[in-house]
Amino acid sequence: MHFLMRAQTLFEARWIFLILALAGLAALFISVWLSLVFLAAFLFTIAFFRDPDRSVPADPQLIVAPADGRVRDIVELDEKEVLNKKTRRVGIFLSIFDVHTNRAPIDGRIIYRQHHEGDCLDARHPECSQRNEAMTWAFENPQATIVVKQLTGAIARRIVAWTNVGDELKKGERFGMIRFGSRTELYLPLDAEVLVKTGDHVSGGSTIIARLSR
Repeated sequence: MHFLMRAQTLFEARWIFLILALAGLAALFISVWLSLVFLAAFLFTIAFFRDPDRSVPADPQLIVAPADGRVRDIVELDEKEVLNKKTRRVGIFLSIFDVHTNRAPIDGRIIYRQHHEGDCLDARHPECSQRNEAMTWAFENPQATIVVKQLTGAIARRIVAWTNVGDELKKGERFGMIRFGSRTELYLPLDAEVLVKTGDHVSGGSTIIARLSR
């Protein structure tokens, strides 16, 4: 399963790899230096679509980051799409240098998945959460229902879903990705103890974001 997910990540870049490889070969007839530029872009694309192993904390009370990136904000607000109640949102900004696969924050079943058309504002823009193209997910187990929202950015224009409603995922398992810079949001119960702060860099599937109350 892990091998298939890694293959799926690289498969998402198939056309990019093909175009860069053909352009690099064509550039050889013009300039070696120009071909090296395409080679560098090809290697960067491989690095961008990397999908490393992660050590996932086993404690069922712990909620892990759904994405790599830097914590931009932690705010209380009403989650109106799935939970219809006040939650604590942790917003994570993914730069082009971060891993872009998204991972389940808890063990649980996917009970909701909905794509929303929208703009492609910079993922650091204060209105991107309301205006950008997005995919909303909800993961449920007997302890909690956790909502995750994938958002496109100015560069990211494609949200990819690899799982469906009804699928059972283990914490840290991949459910999709966002191509290039973007934002991922995690909506937590108010009584969960948040263990990160604004400015922290987190790793999807391994960094502990919060602890559920018992």
